This record gives sequence, structure tokens and C-alpha cells, in this order.
Amino acid sequence: MTQIFVLNSAYGLMTAVAAMDAGALPASPSGRILVAVNAAIIPEAGEGIVDAPHLASLRARFDRVIDLNELLAPERPPHWRVGSSAAPVLQRLLRQAWGIGDSEVELFLQSPQVAPSRVFIDVFAGAPVSIVGDGLMTYSPIRNRWPHTVAGRVVGVVYADTVPGVEPLLFAGTPRVPVAAAALRTVMEEVAAATDDPDIDALDALERPALVLGQYLSALKLISPEEELQMQCDMIDRALEWEPGAIVFKPHPSAAPALIDDLAAHAATRGVAFAVFRGGTPAEVLALRLPFVGAVAGFSTALPTLQALTGLPIAAVGTEVLLQRLTPFENGNRIPVTIIDALTRTDSPYRGERMQHLVDAVGFAMQPVIAAHLRPRAEEFLADAPVDERDRYFARTRLTSLGLTGGARPGLLARAMGTQGAASRITEVQLAIRGAQRRSRRAWKALRGG
Repeated sequence: MTQIFVLNSAYGLMTAVAAMDAGALPASPSGRILVAVNAAIIPEAGEGIVDAPHLASLRARFDRVIDLNELLAPERPPHWRVGSSAAPVLQRLLRQAWGIGDSEVELFLQSPQVAPSRVFIDVFAGAPVSIVGDGLMTYSPIRNRWPHTVAGRVVGVVYADTVPGVEPLLFAGTPRVPVAAAALRTVMEEVAAATDDPDIDALDALERPALVLGQYLSALKLISPEEELQMQCDMIDRALEWEPGAIVFKPHPSAAPALIDDLAAHAATRGVAFAVFRGGTPAEVLALRLPFVGAVAGFSTALPTLQALTGLPIAAVGTEVLLQRLTPFENGNRIPVTIIDALTRTDSPYRGERMQHLVDAVGFAMQPVIAAHLRPRAEEFLADAPVDERDRYFARTRLTSLGLTGGARPGLLARAMGTQGAASRITEVQLAIRGAQRRSRRAWKALRGG
């Protein structure tokens, strides 16, 4: 069986390689193919996983490396579409071009709901699919229900086990393939040793630096640019609690220069040195090269990874505000924000099984149909949770619509229908209305002599 890995991020590649090295993914006698994807809006503006020098040894774990951007140019991978009639033809072409022949294929995919991963699912019809997690988004339930003919092909979820005691909700019911923090650290240390980045060397002289990570949340319309500036100033202030000798700020690639200037000015008022890291090295690798005293962010996946891999102290700023701002409630960022908030609160009651209980309850409230099996877990959690904890993680309107503890008292119609079997009763009402409409149309037609 030939294993085809369609990966688009360094984190996903490191997770997959760590799983391979640890034996969590059985070796393939027919070989492994890496289909590297650069999904950036302007892929030419930076290195992708196919050409980053520090990832060369990871790419060498594969028997063949395909640059999907080069293959599809000028089409970009996120825009790739293949019709149902063309899929079998494309499969034959790829098998011939990649030397697969008639070998069975197993797919390992990041971002399976969107192109290009979704295209590979259609092209290699019937092939088993394993999901390679890309950080905290893996802990969220899938956004849209898949046809059973496709969902039934998912045979596993490979993920970095960086949130102790918590399993992802993605494709619940399929086998979990956790990648231990020790295995992931070994791979990241390999990448760190191979990283030749002048921007890192320029920071070597800093004493007791603290890392601050920008996420450019105003671009997601979650907060205003002014709020983002204040949030990141607060991150600097939070980092000062570790008494660092300097602040190292790693901005989002799209961050405006004015924002960085304002943060530098804020650091100056606090009497702490301020340096900007503009290199493309991932934060997790950067932390293995520099002696940080702690890391602060909004809800970056880097935070739990750094804590799990190095024991580095972590902190988050703005999570409580973001939990209220995320819309709609099923926004895929909700679980990452929830986990980071619960991990970094000084008064957090959530560890291990209690954290899993929180994630399960939020996951059900996000996707009550797809995650219907989690309703008893949500009911149990909400029944026991203090009011302030319910208000922190759940919108009252959402709890009301789901008939859960913490919601408003149901209206007259809802009470008449009852909380059990409400969906079927709604369907019955809808059918009755449609029947009445049909009878009315027939009666009107008869009156007109039709």
C-alpha cells in the first residue's frame, strides 16, 4: 500500500514524521509520497514545506516529494476543483506519473474539508483516509457532516498529544493516533539543529528573553485594530511578570509595521528591551534555540506545544473577550480558544478529565447534530458547572436553543412540544403545514373549475 501525505504546514509535517519515526504509522512497503502544499495567498512571498532548508531531513523520510503548487500552476491548490467525471482519469494519470501502478493507496490529509485534500479524497475513491492534525483545531468537531460513503473511509486521526488527558473531537469514533510530546520534540530538535537563520543569531545576545506571539486577530474581524494593539501591549505587560531581560516579538506575517512600532514604544515605556523576530522559523523551533523564560499569545497552538515539549511557562491574553466575540457559536476557533483559556487561567479548574469534559460540552454546543453523542456529557457538565463558568464558555441563547441548563425558559410552543423528540415533532408540524397547503391549492383549483 502506498501512503500519500498531503500536508501544508511545518507543524503538520513534523507531526507526521514524528508519528512515522515512533512507529505509530506502520511502514509502507510500497513507499511514501509527500505532496507538499503552499496554501499562502502569495506563495512566492515565503518558503513552503517543499523548499524550506531546515525541513530537508524531514522531506528525506519520504520516497518521493511532489510540489503541488508547481504541478498545478498557475492554479493555486486551494482553488483546485475536479469534476466527478474527471476524477478517475486524474487518478490514472497520477498513478502513472508517480509510479504507483495498481498499488492500493492510503491518504494522510491535513485540512480534509477543503482543497486540495478534498480533491484527493475524490480522486482516490475508496482509499482509506487518516487525518493529520494541525494543532488545536484538531480538537474541534468537524464543521460539516460528510456523506457516509466518505466519512466511513476515515480510519484514524494522527495528532500531537500536547494537551494532557484530552482527545480530539474530530471524526469522533475513529481510532486516535497520539504522537507523544517526546517524539515530537525529537523531530523539532532535528529541525532546530538544521535551522540556519540569521534572525535567530541576532537574538543570541539577549538575556532572559520572553516570547510574545502576534496573531493578527483584527483581520478575522474578531477585534478592532485598536483592541488588537491594546491586547498585544497587555501581552508585553504579562510577560514582564517573568522579569525578562528583553521581549522578543514574533509578528503575524500580515501585521502592519505601525503595530510593531507602537509595541516597541510600549516596551520602552516599561523599560524593557524589544526585539522583533521576522524569520520564518516556527515558534516551537525558535524556543528550542533561545532560552526563553516564558511565552505569551492569544490562542496560538504554539502555547500548549511549548509547554508540553519544554515545560516553558505560558500565558494568554484576551481569551475571555474572544470567547464572547466568536461568531457564529460553531466558529472553528472556539475549541482552541477554550483550551488555551482553560490551560492558562490561574484559577483554572480544568485539567485532565475535567478539561475533556469541558471540551466535550463545548463541542456538543457547537455541533449538536454531528456531535449528538456528546449531549449527555454536555448535560452533566452544565448541571454541575457554576454559573460564571457556564457564562464564560457558553452563550445563553445557544443553551436555550438546545434546551440545556443555563438557557432561558422555553417558550409556550417549545414546552408544548416537549424537550424530548422535539426535532421529530417539528418535522411533523412542517409536514402538516405542507399538507394543508396542498389541500388548499387543490380546493382553490376546484373552485376555479380547473
